[in-house]
Amino acid sequence: MANPSEPVEYPRERLSPVSTSVGTAGSAGKPERATVREVFSEMPLLVKISTIWLILVVGGAIYAKLDVAVFDGALPLQDPNLQTNNFDGATGQFGDGEPLESPSADHWLGTDAIARDTFARLVHGGWVSLIVAVTAAAFGIIVGGFLGTLVGFVRGRTEAVLMAGIDVILAFPALILLLALVSIFEVRSLTLISLVIGALSIPSYTRVARASSLAISNREFVTAARAIGTKPQTILFREVIPNVFPVLLSYAMVAAAFVVVVEGGLSFLGLSVQLPQSTWGNMINQSRRDIKLNVAQVFWPSLVLSLTVLSLNQVGDWFQRRSAVRSASL
Repeated sequence: MANPSEPVEYPRERLSPVSTSVGTAGSAGKPERATVREVFSEMPLLVKISTIWLILVVGGAIYAKLDVAVFDGALPLQDPNLQTNNFDGATGQFGDGEPLESPSADHWLGTDAIARDTFARLVHGGWVSLIVAVTAAAFGIIVGGFLGTLVGFVRGRTEAVLMAGIDVILAFPALILLLALVSIFEVRSLTLISLVIGALSIPSYTRVARASSLAISNREFVTAARAIGTKPQTILFREVIPNVFPVLLSYAMVAAAFVVVVEGGLSFLGLSVQLPQSTWGNMINQSRRDIKLNVAQVFWPSLVLSLTVLSLNQVGDWFQRRSAVRSASL
C-alpha cells in the first residue's frame, strides 16, 4: 500500500503536435496534396460520370487532330469531309455510302445529307470547342486572374481605376460585342474566334480573382508575413496567388460551359469557323433542314453539346464546393 505522504508519480503521455493544416501534414507541416486517384474517389457518382465524359471528349478531339496533322489520315477515323457516295478515282467506282444513312458498322452514327460520316464530324467538332474553351480559360486565369489578384492585394487608386474599367466592359452585353467583333473580320478562323472569346473572358475572371484576393489578403498567414517584414511582391506571389488559383480553376470549369454554348451559337449562325470544318453548332444548322427525314442527325450533335455543357457544370460546381470547404478550413 502506498504511503500517502509520498508524492505519486503519474505516467506522462507523450503529446503529439496538432496540425492545423487541412489534410495530412507532411514533414514540413504543410498539407500533402491529394492525388488524382484520391480526388476522383471523393467525387459523387454523377460527377465521376461527367469527368469520364469530358476525358472522352478531350481525348477524341486530340485523337482527331493528330489524325489530320501528324498521321495524315492514317489512324482508324474517317475523313469528316469525305462524301462516302462520291466517285473514287482509285477504284473507278462510286462509294457505298448513302445520304442520311442509319447507324451501321461502317458509320456508327450514320451519315448526313451529303453522306459524310457523322461520328467523325462529331469527334473533329470537339477540337473547336476544346480550343475555344482552353483559350478562354487561359486568357481569364493568366490575365484576368493576375489583374484581379493584384488589385485585390494592392487596393487603393489602382483598384478603383482598373475595376471601373472592368465594370464598364461588363455593363456592355458581351454577346452583342462578340457578334460585332466577329462580324468586323472577314476571315473567321479558329484562332480569331478563340482570341476574341478569350479577350472577352478577362473581365469576369478579374472580378472573381479580386474577390478571392480581398478575402485572402486579410487571412492570418498574410498578416503574419507582413508583420515579419516580408516584401509585398513576395507575399503576392507566394501567399496570395497560390490560394486564388484553385478558385479560378474551379470557376474556369463553369465558365467553359458558357464558352462552349457561345461557340455553338456562333457556329449555328454561321459566324464561327467556316465550312467544311465541322463544329457541333454548324452540324445542327446543316441537319435541321432534313429533320423530318432523319432527326438523328440533329439529335447527335445536340446530345453531345448538351452532355458536354452539363458535365462541365457538374465538375465545376463540385470543384467550387470542394475549394470553398478547403479555404474555410485554413
